[in-house]
Amino acid sequence: MWTELGLLLFGVLFLVGWWRSREGSSRAMALALLAPVATGFGYVVSEAAKSLVDEERPCRAVAGAPVSLVACPPHGDWSFPSNHSAIAGAAAIALALSWRGIVWLTVPMALLMAFSRVFVGVHYPHDVTVGLLLGALVAFLVMRLAEQPVRALVETARSSRSSAVVWCAGAGRVRTPPRTLPRTRAAQARAPRRVLITPGTCQDRRCHDFHR
Repeated sequence: MWTELGLLLFGVLFLVGWWRSREGSSRAMALALLAPVATGFGYVVSEAAKSLVDEERPCRAVAGAPVSLVACPPHGDWSFPSNHSAIAGAAAIALALSWRGIVWLTVPMALLMAFSRVFVGVHYPHDVTVGLLLGALVAFLVMRLAEQPVRALVETARSSRSSAVVWCAGAGRVRTPPRTLPRTRAAQARAPRRVLITPGTCQDRRCHDFHR
């Protein structure tokens, strides 16, 4: 079950990450939006690599192997690298970069998904290992290289006149100016008093000279 439901759970985490970033900084929202995009790039790169290496699936190539627990993919759907593992590795790193502290959840999820592809009999161990590393590397590069442009886009969207655009991008943190507390009577008593000197209040020559 985990070999497919794990992908669904990663999708749910993407949505939760976006929702929690709506009240965060522009950088937090940019990373939350980039997480699924970086995962998609991880899948595309793994699919391109798979077209270059025509490795047959173990469920079809290994003589005397037990019957796979899931339907063996058709001929031409090659084994190296594992797309599921690439997606899992990319999602784990992308979420870890956009959501502090969640790495302790996403990395075990990715490792378990990679193991599940070997367990059901449709991949070799080296397929899932390379898939994990490839997806993680692609996601890391996409998150780092696209962070600044997407951050600028988020800031533009948050200042848009369209309420729908602002709702999607989030309002961000609203900084309120510090409140100025009124002085207490004791503080007012200790404060120096200002005395206005007028010609009528001057009693000696020095006061008249100062006033002039």
